[in-house]
Amino acid sequence: MVLLQIDGSVTDENNAKRHHPAFLNAAFRPFFLLGAAFGALSIPAWVLSFLGLIEFKFYGGAYAWHIHEMLFGFFPAIMVGFLLTAVQTWTKRKCIEGWWLAALVLTWLLGRIALAFQPAFFRDYTIVIDLLFLPACAGFLARPILQAKMWRNLFFVPILLVMAMMNAVFHFSLSSDSIVDITTISHAMVILAALVMSIMGGRVFPMFTANGTKTPRVNSIGWLEQLSILSIVIVFITTLTQNFVPNTLSIAVLFVAGIANLFRALRWRLWVTFQVPLVWSLHLSYLAMSLGFILLAFAKMHLMPSVSIGFHTITVGGMGLMILSMISRVSLGHTGRPIKANVWVVSSLIALSLAAFARVTGSLLGMEYSIVIASSALLWSIGFLIFVFAYIRILFSENMSR
Repeated sequence: MVLLQIDGSVTDENNAKRHHPAFLNAAFRPFFLLGAAFGALSIPAWVLSFLGLIEFKFYGGAYAWHIHEMLFGFFPAIMVGFLLTAVQTWTKRKCIEGWWLAALVLTWLLGRIALAFQPAFFRDYTIVIDLLFLPACAGFLARPILQAKMWRNLFFVPILLVMAMMNAVFHFSLSSDSIVDITTISHAMVILAALVMSIMGGRVFPMFTANGTKTPRVNSIGWLEQLSILSIVIVFITTLTQNFVPNTLSIAVLFVAGIANLFRALRWRLWVTFQVPLVWSLHLSYLAMSLGFILLAFAKMHLMPSVSIGFHTITVGGMGLMILSMISRVSLGHTGRPIKANVWVVSSLIALSLAAFARVTGSLLGMEYSIVIASSALLWSIGFLIFVFAYIRILFSENMSR
């Protein structure tokens, strides 16, 4: 019998009948742990390659591999771990566990191995292996949603499928001439990731803020919620079709997306969260994402040296910090533990915040690029490695009793 717990997690009353380890009880366990470990190791691997300190023949070259693996390897692993766990709360139905979950994790892991090391026995199937993961995740996510007729949450399925198509175009662009190059695809994928963050942030951040700070929940404003999300959708479209869209239109929608989401974030009251690390970190990540859109607009107006600053504000400050905060929080809540940050969690969140600060301000101040990326990569890696070592026992153990 499936039970819905106080914190929204789902457990199985018949734990004794399981024939798989606790690590495979829910998708968040393997995907959060392996995704964080991959994020912690892949960034310094790329930086060492970029600096010429190691020689490594990554798929498509070090630059393409770095972009691809952050956007189509690291981010989807965490997103899928969250969605395939959350869907059980939404629908009150089990989604995926046990050996089916192990097979899905193995599919993701084989993709990372194939693209990083390109072993001879995978060479002819590298792209196929990598392309299997996201459509499979969309299928597993769709099943309980369709069974429960929870149409409100079905839109995550087409988002996963759009990501899968963009992944295919990325691979195609590496192997042949294409109208859309890997830079355009990667930029559009960053915006799509921001769309997911905006949707999820609007759903849970006000609640997390109210619960964590014991203050009244901020009511949403309908038009602002719609504008915040719709503007990012339009930015995604203009980014994907940037060769055919007037620059003034791109600048305008970037400003609208940035200002709307910034206003939305400020309404959630960062200033009441300073005593709650697992809440202030979420607020900071959302502010970074919002600021990233504004910096991109400035870059398109030639008021900044590069769009890279804006995109890394979204990815390192927005995506990275939001992911670390969410996986730290969800891992505690869904294993029946108090949602409180210990010294290790706080340290990891501070390290990620500093990684974003170093990556963005270092570039803005014109510091030597190698120093900027090396320092940011080190802090990023420290943040996610702390999570891995602090949470490995939690993610491998059974839920605590209430």
